[in-house]
Amino acid sequence: MDVEQEKRLAAEAAAELVEDGMTVGLGTGSTVRYLLPALARRRLRIICVATSPRTMRAASELGLDVRPFDILDHLDITIDGADQIAPDGWLVKGGGGAHTREKIVAAAASRFIVIADSRKPVDALHGPVPLELLEFGLPATLRRLEPVAVRTAPRSPDGGILADYHGAVEDPATLAERLSATPGVVGHGLFPPRLVASVLVGRGDSVERRTVRDRP
Repeated sequence: MDVEQEKRLAAEAAAELVEDGMTVGLGTGSTVRYLLPALARRRLRIICVATSPRTMRAASELGLDVRPFDILDHLDITIDGADQIAPDGWLVKGGGGAHTREKIVAAAASRFIVIADSRKPVDALHGPVPLELLEFGLPATLRRLEPVAVRTAPRSPDGGILADYHGAVEDPATLAERLSATPGVVGHGLFPPRLVASVLVGRGDSVERRTVRDRP
C-alpha cells in the first residue's frame, strides 16, 4: 500500500468535483496538501476559504484566490481529510488542531467532501478525540472531561488550547452532545454524518466513492 499515492488519488478526484465560479472551503492536513496543486492546475475561477494559516499560505503560493471567511455566509463545496471514518459517516477530525474551523467551514457548504487514504475507514470510532479548549478555567474543564490530556503542541488557529479525549466512543452522538455541553470546550473533533455529502477513499490505484447524505 502506497499511502501517499492513495492520498493523491483521492485529492485529485475531489478536485474534479470543483466547478468554475464556485466558492470552495479548503481543509487542513496531509491529504489536502495534494488537493491544492490539483485545484491550481485546473485554473478555475474560484474563491477559496482556508481553515488554517498553513493552508492559506500554501494555497496562495499556488495562485489560488483565498479570502477571509468574514464576507461569505455560504460555500458551494468544502473538501477536507479525516482521521477516522465510520461506516455510518461519523468522523473524527482534528489531528492538525483546526477542527473548530473545519467544522464551521464544513457546515457552511452545500457539499462536504471527505478525502482519505485506505487507513482512515474504521469499523467503529475510537479515541483520541481532538478538543479545543478555552484557557480560562482550564483545570476545571479538564476535570470534567476526564480522561483527557493536553497536547504539547502549538495552539489552534484561534488561540485555543488543544487536547485529546481518551475515553470510549461507544455512541458518537451521545459523546458529541456531552463534549459540546461542557463549559470551556470550544470545539471537538466528532463530525456527524449530516455534515458529510460523500467520502472519497484512495485504495491502491483507484478511488472508492461513497455517498453519505445528499444535502440541498
